[in-house]
Amino acid sequence: MNLSFIKRLAYYLGGVGLGSILLIFFLSGKKTSCDYGPNARTLKFLKNKPLIISQEAIDNITDYSLDTITINKVFEDGNINFSKSQISNDLPNTYILEIDFKTIGKYDFHFKAHIDSVQLISIKPSPL
Repeated sequence: MNLSFIKRLAYYLGGVGLGSILLIFFLSGKKTSCDYGPNARTLKFLKNKPLIISQEAIDNITDYSLDTITINKVFEDGNINFSKSQISNDLPNTYILEIDFKTIGKYDFHFKAHIDSVQLISIKPSPL
């Protein structure tokens, strides 16, 4: 069976096209994500739990003129500093999320992850 290059290319492109159409059909409408990195997995873990804000964090929000939109942005664009975070095999774990807001500067958000919720402990400006 000796197929010419054009025929092999046609079979290849046909298979890739059919496979792409099937993937689009099966995955459309579903909440699929590719959260494979440790930062993305941990952020997804944190943002899928109810958020409790401590009194210290409420005071920090007021002092630094932040709002709830800012806190939600941390879960989307923040980076977890694993070297500063206190992580063990058992909950609660304390995570430090760092984010650089272009207009107001860099901040560290301290979260404590419990089994059924996430608590925002404090917000501090990042050291330079």
